[in-house]
Amino acid sequence: MAAAVTARTKAIVVIHYGGVGADMDRLLEISEAHGLAIVEDTAHGLGGRWRGRPLGTIGTVGALSFHDTKNVHCGEGGAILLTDEILMGRAEIIREKGTDRARFLRGAVDKYSWQDIGSSYLPSELNAAVLDAQLAEFDRIQAGRMRVWNAYADALPQWAARNDVRLMQVPDDREHTAHLYYLRTPTEVSRDALIGYLREQGISAPFHYVPLHSSPAGQKLGRTTVPCPRTDEFSATLLRLPLWPDLTDQQVARVIDTVTAFTV
Repeated sequence: MAAAVTARTKAIVVIHYGGVGADMDRLLEISEAHGLAIVEDTAHGLGGRWRGRPLGTIGTVGALSFHDTKNVHCGEGGAILLTDEILMGRAEIIREKGTDRARFLRGAVDKYSWQDIGSSYLPSELNAAVLDAQLAEFDRIQAGRMRVWNAYADALPQWAARNDVRLMQVPDDREHTAHLYYLRTPTEVSRDALIGYLREQGISAPFHYVPLHSSPAGQKLGRTTVPCPRTDEFSATLLRLPLWPDLTDQQVARVIDTVTAFTV
């Protein structure tokens, strides 16, 4: 990654994929050596920790997502985590359509006016109410997700070893969020075969994202010249098992039995 830094580089964007903290030691080292900000994509990571530190609070900016696929959600929307007062002031202006209305509401100015570019990023009260109710139940939601995650982690290792399948791993110094549980098959062909088999049994197990550098927009607009073989390998061989907090033990057992009946 350090080799990709140029004079035009402003920040490092790191993704805490699956709610598991990234290798922040190396990223912080590069950041400090080159004077770069770190933007943490914590869309999967609310509640996760790296060496005891909450994900999203380690770098310069943390970005949370409340999209409807996340552990707690309000349909759409998100939040940013900031500690720098200058960035907080700028974020308030951008959020409030480019005005200093937030300062006016605090009594810091006697009127508000346009200060910079911005848009209407405020959630509706209805969205906020949906999210607030889930935040109140956050511990229960997380406990349900961890129950399912742990069931997969406990039941699949022997099957995985027989079939050369790699299971999701969490380093000892990290606390994950049970946002998802993935496994990786030896090849793209075997991954697609397993997805098809599970679909026939009425179980949805999608693969995940197309890497940005290989997407149509990435190929058209991107400037990446560094090969990303590990990213390509993960994209081609990864699939996710069903995981949400209200899955019953019987449903989880059926997923496990169906997966382990398949020979990769």
